[in-house]
Amino acid sequence: MQTVKMVVTGPFNAGKTAFIKTVSEIDVVSTERKITKESEKVKDTTTVAMDFGRITIDNDLVLYLFGTPGQRRFDFMWEILSEGMLGFIVMVDSCRPETFREARSILETFRAYAPTPYIVAANKQDRKEAWDLEDMRIALRLDSTVKLLPCVATDKESVKNILLELLYQILQEMENGAA
Repeated sequence: MQTVKMVVTGPFNAGKTAFIKTVSEIDVVSTERKITKESEKVKDTTTVAMDFGRITIDNDLVLYLFGTPGQRRFDFMWEILSEGMLGFIVMVDSCRPETFREARSILETFRAYAPTPYIVAANKQDRKEAWDLEDMRIALRLDSTVKLLPCVATDKESVKNILLELLYQILQEMENGAA
């Protein structure tokens, strides 16, 4: 059996934990803690170490999903979680343009850890205030070759589409490397 490690990263409150919980076949191992600073109260909890989920694709292939903390004070976990990853997803909240610069910085950080395939997932595309994908591409300074896909982290089909797209990129890179 082959296992594929994927990392789900992005700014605070981008939807990383929801993304993993939506598709994991096991109860997600989560290190969420209550937020005590009023200035950070967009939600009640935050991931402080990681989220872990698993999804079996078929008898020969299992995906391990590792979600990173989104707050910079926990970024020491990023490098640890990136070890052995075959690809990563950068979650971006389409409704919060004030997080786009941070998302770009996280993307560059993970590219430096490992030059693996990646996808940028524009989360919350079901909301009327969500930015258009092409406007997001410009704001995030993404090359036209980078996959920027619409996402709703709480929708199983949406999450599966993102994971399958990344898996195809990983498998294609493996085939090209073996050639």
